[in-house]
Amino acid sequence: MQSFREKTIGGYNCFVANGYIFDVRRFSIHDGPGIRTTVFFKGCPLHCLWCHNPESQLFSPELMILSNRCIGCGACSVVCPYGAISEVDGVWVTDRKKCVVCGKCGEVCYADGRQIVGEQKSADEIMKIIDQDKAFYLESNGGVTFSGGEPLAQPDLLQELLEQCKARGYHTALDTSGNAAWGVIEPLLDKLDLILFDLKLMSSDLHRHYTGAGNELILSNLRELAKRMVSVWIRVPIIPGVTDGEANLSAMAEFLSELKLQTRVFLLPYHHVATTKYANVGHDYKLEPTHIPTEAEMTALDYYFKQAGIPVQHGG
Repeated sequence: MQSFREKTIGGYNCFVANGYIFDVRRFSIHDGPGIRTTVFFKGCPLHCLWCHNPESQLFSPELMILSNRCIGCGACSVVCPYGAISEVDGVWVTDRKKCVVCGKCGEVCYADGRQIVGEQKSADEIMKIIDQDKAFYLESNGGVTFSGGEPLAQPDLLQELLEQCKARGYHTALDTSGNAAWGVIEPLLDKLDLILFDLKLMSSDLHRHYTGAGNELILSNLRELAKRMVSVWIRVPIIPGVTDGEANLSAMAEFLSELKLQTRVFLLPYHHVATTKYANVGHDYKLEPTHIPTEAEMTALDYYFKQAGIPVQHGG
């Protein structure tokens, strides 16, 4: 997960956090207000069956194989020191049990079909990327969003990044599942302008079935946030047959209403775009087949929140 490196600050030697990220997306318009840079942390304590970023789940680098790019040259098999790549019926196949994610195959792949997803970076290295778009943040009332994976699972790196962003006057947002100890969340609140809080299922049993963990901690943290002066947007993934039921959404709207949380709800429609990514990183896609919700279906779900007086919109 996290490690620390020595650095001289103000004439003193100290240790600062390194952590794993798997992407930094510039010019994002879906992770908070304005034009933003979104930093994706690698690793998550939940394993949602519909996760759109399967490469975000593990707390370590992974080999992503884009087989449609393969030109059949076999250069990858020549350099693999562990004999993990072999030709089977004219197709180059990787034995992931032998692969140690050394990255040598990617270095010689002419078609860029083999990529290491996830790399360890320091806050300073990440800030160099963030700083490139300072002008856009200021002009659009945008800023920086920390997403994942789960950023709260690497709190030292997150805190250092938040401190540097606030020192520069950047608007900061955290996209989180809320599945972390309150003692991790509370020290960060004075450095956050916005929290994008994922809320999926109100039944703890169903939540455990579909994500690998109950929701008691998540709901407790949301109750605590409601007591603080922090802006929270609720984001609800709409997975047909899983999260879109009347019992779930009515209970969710009632819960939010009782909190008296100054918020808005964003309903995020399920899509199939990420399903092929599971095979690319060697994961199984375990969600039972479902459909992409229509706009009419999405609009019908607004009712549960509107009747509770909670503003609702789609996407974002």
